[in-house]
Amino acid sequence: MEIFDYDNILLLPRKCRVQSRSECDAGVELGGRKFRLPVVPANMKTVVDQKICLWMAQNGYFYVMHRFDLDNVQFVRDMHGAGVYASISLGVKAPDRATVDTLAAEGLVPEYITIDIAHGHADSVRDMIGYIKARLPSSFVIAGNVATPEAVIDLENWGADATKVGVGPGKVCITKLKTGFGTGGWQLSALKWCARVATKPIIADGGIRSHGDIAKSIRFGASMVMIGSLFAGHEESPGQTVEVDGVLYKEYYGSASDFNKGEYRHVEGKRILEPIKGTLADTLVEMEQDVQSSISYSGGTKLLDLKKVNYVILGGENAGEHLFM
Repeated sequence: MEIFDYDNILLLPRKCRVQSRSECDAGVELGGRKFRLPVVPANMKTVVDQKICLWMAQNGYFYVMHRFDLDNVQFVRDMHGAGVYASISLGVKAPDRATVDTLAAEGLVPEYITIDIAHGHADSVRDMIGYIKARLPSSFVIAGNVATPEAVIDLENWGADATKVGVGPGKVCITKLKTGFGTGGWQLSALKWCARVATKPIIADGGIRSHGDIAKSIRFGASMVMIGSLFAGHEESPGQTVEVDGVLYKEYYGSASDFNKGEYRHVEGKRILEPIKGTLADTLVEMEQDVQSSISYSGGTKLLDLKKVNYVILGGENAGEHLFM
């Protein structure tokens, strides 16, 4: 297999079939719902909060609420009370199972549940998928994070409705430095590798640095792309606002950082400052327009047409070679 990442790949244009890029449909279906974009903000405390999640649901976008210092039962109650879908995150420990029990007992069924741990190819995830499916069978379960085809096969066989691929490629993730493991530096080819065996949707998580990386993710097998740093620095982002030399920033830290954990124990994340870049709504509109442009370059009219294009590798032994795959 080739080893590459987003910076090493460019997609090759095909003859444009539309009069205007606005004719292209950037929408995607996941779990029986159609969303305007194949993009979801990372389920992290400095990226999303309940207000952002509610706004995204009301405006046709997919969201996943984080699982830290949160009453998931009340969150589901609030979202359903507002007339929108509920998408929550859970871990794999006793309190998470208790949350599932409470939701089931109260007849509160979140439409989406993401089992979100750093190393998702685990017996604990297998058991949690089974626990959820037995009590909330109609919930769409996303499980992760994983990095190999074997993990994708296992999670799908265990009952996951989608898998989240990416171990340590994020901007505030230091897994590869702390452990020597992960997909940091080759996330895009890891996605391609995993997508070859997947029979259900894959959410590519981490390593996105520009809007063009969204199109590359779709090309190599993602149905949805989870993004952290590009969403972290907005005016409404929940991270603390910090002023440095007259410039405003938002703090952004990893879920496995000591800032999130409240203690320095099994730390695999760090804290950085992201320059404030306006409103989330403006960024989502720009992302949609850029994905529409990507679709027009693919010679298509809809998102999945991006899967049909060829690509070149810009560095390494195969530099300049056209790969028709």
